Amino acid sequence: MIRGREFAMITDTPADNTPATTAEPEAGGKSFFEQAEDLLGHAKEAIGDAIESTVDAAKEHPVAAAAIAAGAAAAVAGAAYGISQLVGGEDEAEKK
Repeated sequence: MIRGREFAMITDTPADNTPATTAEPEAGGKSFFEQAEDLLGHAKEAIGDAIESTVDAAKEHPVAAAAIAAGAAAAVAGAAYGISQLVGGEDEAEKK
């Protein structure tokens, strides 16, 4: 007894007196790294399929693909310009 209280020891032994088992890897006995490799393999396949579909779509519709590429480039250029103006605006404020 500790300070007038009784404590029971808790164990992991099953109530039906079967032997305790150790933790086994999930998913058919595969380790974490094997599961990660499988997931990476599936991701590579999905990315490859997506790239193949994109290339096929660009070949079928070259004008639309060019328009999308130009729009994306304009968006990136606009974002870069905006950031340069924000950063440049801070530098000019420090000079004053």
